[in-house]
Amino acid sequence: MGRLKKAVFITFEGTEGGGKSTQIRKAAALLRRQGRRVLLLREPGGTRVSEAVRAVLLDPKNKGMRPEAELLLYLAARAQLVFEKITPALSRGVSVILDRFEDSTRAYQGFGRGLSLSAIETVSRNWVRGDLKPDLTILLDIDPARGMARGGRHDRMEKESLRFHRRVRQGFLKMARRNPERYEVIDAALPIEEVARLVKGRLERVLR
Repeated sequence: MGRLKKAVFITFEGTEGGGKSTQIRKAAALLRRQGRRVLLLREPGGTRVSEAVRAVLLDPKNKGMRPEAELLLYLAARAQLVFEKITPALSRGVSVILDRFEDSTRAYQGFGRGLSLSAIETVSRNWVRGDLKPDLTILLDIDPARGMARGGRHDRMEKESLRFHRRVRQGFLKMARRNPERYEVIDAALPIEEVARLVKGRLERVLR
């Protein structure tokens, strides 16, 4: 039998229209070619409870939702996902690739909505993720106007103003500058295969 490979926890972040879904599938294929078991998940979602919360959060009919309520719903969905899926998978040696994690909460509800970043960090650490942190975060960066033109505006978050999405983008970039050892910032406006090549290069360095 070959030597078991250490499970890794990889997150993909970014504003709307950055192509996360496509690059996540390619990243999973790379890990599997290396003989790793891989679990793909998304936020909010990934469990029955979390998917139900997702439906509430993204429903355009809920446009009157308070930022505080929005934050608590995202954290609730994440808590369920961490305890039901992510932590058990990693403990079994299964690598996890996640579409959004805590950095999205900091970017959208912190930088975007103006809620306290320190409060988000405290509640997240004490009640949601504990000491769990990604081994690598891929930030697919794109100008929000271009990203929204790619994907359209369908759910409640996508329908927010460009000003809001620009604050979110700047939040992501600020976090990346503060955490260069964990973050890889990639220009998502590049051709898909070029983005995939850059993602692959950073993944291979982490996996080694």
